[in-house]
Amino acid sequence: MSWIYLMLAGLFEIGFALGLKHTDGFTRLWPSLGTAAAAAVSLYLLTQALRTIPVGTAYAVWTGIGACGVALIGVVLLGESASPVRLACVGLIVAGVVGLKLASPG
Repeated sequence: MSWIYLMLAGLFEIGFALGLKHTDGFTRLWPSLGTAAAAAVSLYLLTQALRTIPVGTAYAVWTGIGACGVALIGVVLLGESASPVRLACVGLIVAGVVGLKLASPG
């Protein structure tokens, strides 16, 4: 169950990071509230995952999911660069996250 919490925490981390773009420096109320809510849910789920997953592994996976998710959404929805080097680097992060899962006990 901890890995499910961690994956969900990573998804909310994506929402948090994307929300920051729309807060305009936290001057827009609704985007700011949504961003804060996504951050709170993400951190709560991360704390639940930390009950059984080592902190180094959990944090690396959590930030990896967030980084890859935001980068891919940036390419698909926001028109950011999809250069082969950039996509390869995202692939390396994914490989690292998968490797951490495979190397983790339980």
